[in-house]
Amino acid sequence: MVPSVHHRTATVNGLDVFYREAGDPQAPVLVLLHGFPTSSHMFRHLIPALADRYRVIAPDHIGFGQSAMPGLREFPYTFDALTEVTAGLLERLGVGRFAMYVQDYGAPIGWRLALQDPQRITAIITQNGNGYEEGFVKPFWDGVFAYTSNPGPETEAAMRGALTLESTRWQYVNGVADPSLVSPDNWLHDQALLDRPGNDEIQLKLFRDYPTNVDLYPKLHQYFRDSRVPLLAVWGAGDEIFGPAGAEAFRQDLPDAEIHLIESGHFALESHLGTIAGHIRDFLGRVLD
Repeated sequence: MVPSVHHRTATVNGLDVFYREAGDPQAPVLVLLHGFPTSSHMFRHLIPALADRYRVIAPDHIGFGQSAMPGLREFPYTFDALTEVTAGLLERLGVGRFAMYVQDYGAPIGWRLALQDPQRITAIITQNGNGYEEGFVKPFWDGVFAYTSNPGPETEAAMRGALTLESTRWQYVNGVADPSLVSPDNWLHDQALLDRPGNDEIQLKLFRDYPTNVDLYPKLHQYFRDSRVPLLAVWGAGDEIFGPAGAEAFRQDLPDAEIHLIESGHFALESHLGTIAGHIRDFLGRVLD
């Protein structure tokens, strides 16, 4: 029997936060944190694949998916602010200790949660969720860091290009061994949300805040060394945003990290759901039990 997935909304700091939830409320908790430019929609198939064993919670970040999208004057759109809302949601849902799956933007949010309260994190699954400078692939990040260091019309043009349908589609199919496995519904869904009036300025603001994530890396690496948190990196090896060197880098501070490179790209769940779910079930089954 396939577990039922509930689609819910909670109010956190006066903002509506949409989340998907499935599984026994008493089971170990697994929090799924999505990246750019998607939402908890990226976990729609993974949630029922894990909810027979775990209480799975997947929120939409503010400005993404079905969660609130306040304007820049009403919400700061920093990774610190996104983390604060995520922490508030987990408190609202009565979540104590939890494992987390982080991807893209979900990684710096997850890293902040871990640094705030290291004892709460039972395990980490990172799927193209970066934590080391080795993971940044050129030329993608050249454009991002040019913009963050010198925001202006010239550098902004490249970043606005990252908000187009062509770029969104590229994130889904680039590096995937068999692109026919990736449904076009994904990039059409994400693009419709990106194209909402005002969302472009929200995304540009988050791009400008990205260097704060890199600044956290030394503290993150110390957390890894101190905690020895169990970590599984299951990574699309063809990703030209966060490359496979970013997966291998976790072993610098977590020698026992389990690393699996698969023939996919940035959104590897779309082509390798069964493979990734299998690795997660095996990994959590060992480290949580």
